[in-house]
Amino acid sequence: MAWGLEGIKVLEAASAVAAPMVGRLLGDWGAEVIHIDQPTRGGLMQKPSGHSDTRSIGADFNYIEQNINCNKRSIAIDLSQPEGQEVLHKLISNADVFIRNFRPRELEKFNLDYSTLSKINPRLICANLTGFGRQGPDKNGPGFGPTAGDSRAGLLHVLQVPGADPAQMPIAYTDLITAMTLAYGIMAALLIRERTGVAQEVDASLFNSITWVLVSDIAGTLVTGKDRQAVKREDRGTPLLNTYQTKDGRWVYLMMNRRDIYWPKFCKVLEREDLENDPRFKPEILGHEDCLALFHALEETFLTRTLEEWKPRLDAVGFPWAPVQSLPEVVKDPQARANNFFIPLDHPAHGRMEILANPAKLSKTEEVSKKAAPKFNENTEEVLQELGYTAADIAKFKQKLVIC
Repeated sequence: MAWGLEGIKVLEAASAVAAPMVGRLLGDWGAEVIHIDQPTRGGLMQKPSGHSDTRSIGADFNYIEQNINCNKRSIAIDLSQPEGQEVLHKLISNADVFIRNFRPRELEKFNLDYSTLSKINPRLICANLTGFGRQGPDKNGPGFGPTAGDSRAGLLHVLQVPGADPAQMPIAYTDLITAMTLAYGIMAALLIRERTGVAQEVDASLFNSITWVLVSDIAGTLVTGKDRQAVKREDRGTPLLNTYQTKDGRWVYLMMNRRDIYWPKFCKVLEREDLENDPRFKPEILGHEDCLALFHALEETFLTRTLEEWKPRLDAVGFPWAPVQSLPEVVKDPQARANNFFIPLDHPAHGRMEILANPAKLSKTEEVSKKAAPKFNENTEEVLQELGYTAADIAKFKQKLVIC
């Protein structure tokens, strides 16, 4: 087994989801990751229910934390105290990457700015995850995925359906996209350091990552100044790129992007040869009224069979389509299983379970076998001893509440 990041030491002073997931992604390929918490409280994701959002799937343990903090060690240090900063600086002196999600003013307040840390370790790569970026009027504003990404970056706007409430985004959607963005930046910085010897800072923000994800829409606004128009299902432009409900209340998504190839066979499996021969639905671009007529014809037809009845028929046509699957269906999907979407984890209290695997697959570097997320503060004394602190030093730190 070749562990591509074995020997890379990562410090992570971060809470919530986005920044801790960056450390987990690096740890997937062998990096040594130490997670740093504030000693008087755990991270935001260390709640027994897993998350405060009522849409969360109830469980007797924190499954979200297992996915973002596995394969790490946990220490708790008060970085507001000089002694805590001293400990961090010792850790920094031998680290390759420092991940943090502090606001810019907090970096200066706690002596965590790059100019200070790079003097301690010129090879250090500092990775900053913020809500809105480290410049501009809102650089110190509180930023979380639903506000900085889903809302302010326009994601909820482009998903808006006329007359409906704003969409409810999946929990941590913006966080996870931003985590992958910052992990990509760190990997690039490590490669550049390897080639040139030059270390640097890497920045990613929740706001920026979602504006980038919306390139197909925002690129148009940059060129024209216009906004994307919200439309209902029946007004999406082509009925053959749309969703339809089946007899049993399930949904299918059609994506017939080559109507000239698939249209006759599609009409045949629908048992609607009348649509193929209808002059209103000829292969050329359809007008709005013809599109609307075809949409309603397809809507009516899909309601005549269940999803299981439609599956072999649609598969026989050969064009892209998919059922809208429930989460239990996703985790049982044979295609997901065949491509190792999930990885086993042996939890000391809850036994064998599965968590999400790294979505990037390397042909010669396997993902590291997962260890359960550490308990809050589990490894503080162990790490301090590795840094050379004595039992008396550690006792003094506890007395001053530098550690807990």
